[in-house]
Amino acid sequence: MQELLHNAGLALEALLTPSSLLQLAAIALAILVAWWFGRQVRNTERGKLALVQPGFQARLTEALMIISPHLAALVLIAAFGGALHALKVESRLVDLAITLSGLLLLIRFAVYVVRVSLGNRTKGWGNVITFVIWGLLALHVLGWFDPLVQAFDSVGINAGDKRITLWSVMKILFTVGLFISVAVWIARWVERRLMSMQGLALSMRIGIAKFSQAFLIGLSILLGLNAAGLDLTTLNIFTGALGIGLGFGLQAIAANFVSGFVLLMDRSIKPGDVISFTGTTGTSTEGFGWVQELRGRYVVVRDRDGVETLVPNQNLITNPVINWSYTDPRVRLKLPVRVSYKCDPEKALELLLKAAEDQPRILRDPKPVSRMMGFNDYGFDLELRFWIADPQEGVNNVRSDANRAIWRLFKEHGIVIPIAQREVILEMRERGQVARDD
Repeated sequence: MQELLHNAGLALEALLTPSSLLQLAAIALAILVAWWFGRQVRNTERGKLALVQPGFQARLTEALMIISPHLAALVLIAAFGGALHALKVESRLVDLAITLSGLLLLIRFAVYVVRVSLGNRTKGWGNVITFVIWGLLALHVLGWFDPLVQAFDSVGINAGDKRITLWSVMKILFTVGLFISVAVWIARWVERRLMSMQGLALSMRIGIAKFSQAFLIGLSILLGLNAAGLDLTTLNIFTGALGIGLGFGLQAIAANFVSGFVLLMDRSIKPGDVISFTGTTGTSTEGFGWVQELRGRYVVVRDRDGVETLVPNQNLITNPVINWSYTDPRVRLKLPVRVSYKCDPEKALELLLKAAEDQPRILRDPKPVSRMMGFNDYGFDLELRFWIADPQEGVNNVRSDANRAIWRLFKEHGIVIPIAQREVILEMRERGQVARDD
């Protein structure tokens, strides 16, 4: 630590000379001009469109927009350095700034390429990651890295026969983070390759991609810890505690992840399926929606109102789920209707079939049928049954169209839908006489 402070003091003294102050002022001016230039480039119409448009041309424009301030700073500082060299005056700080600005430009471009290859998953962290990596390399270029490592390594605690220092923790975090980034990049590449294989079922491709991602990330953590110099045998206690935690506090999360892999492998539910969680097939469609995507912990189901419900995978394993398109997209719907005893049931059954014939979404094969289901207190219980082949377009809308047609035909032909009625008889007894009031 003392050596680090001594070196910092010497560097500060060297910066207080008139020549050094002039160079620092020129470097600061170049940075301000470069920052202004970058703002101007980012606010252009082409720069704004590149942030939202897909394609290689848009990504190239975005890359140039991101590195434009760094490139401008490098050019300005290099021009000032060339002028100093031409005048044969001291330019040590400017030469160092040229090296550091060129290094920053390369790192920022590399971080952008990695971000795009990961599917913009690190978007918003580009500048942070860039300056962290650049700061470490800048310390190495300045010759301050080794003294800083020694200073961090001197701060720590003793844990048995081991010593945990601030530098060892930082090294583990950086190494593991680097390995995880590489694993995520490989998993992303594997996922793109799998999704392009049309010979495999979609659910199988998603399952293999999710399993590969989890396996690669887990392996990267172990390799990162080993590369950082951590003895993995010391993690036995930690893994035992983690197992107990999974058995108690995290059992629901673990169950959802396992259920997710089961759903992906048995292909009972896959993206594009039409499902409902409650109700009876053909009569109710509560919880009706389309499977948008299968995730590790939940399934995304979108209903006709545009609402996306995140359903835990365990619910789809342990509870009954109606899959309207499991093997065949065709489904049968039922419309119960009640008509008065004063009407001809045969005529009503004929009108039910006629109402189904006028609907374009109702299939002709299998053809619609009408049935008399029973005798109720107020009339005949009839039922119209028909098939549709596109439940993803909605079920209640075709029910509504058919019911409207039934009502119109019943009204035209005098078929009455009965209203519930009660007959009340009151008996009053007075001096042996009985009075009735119906």
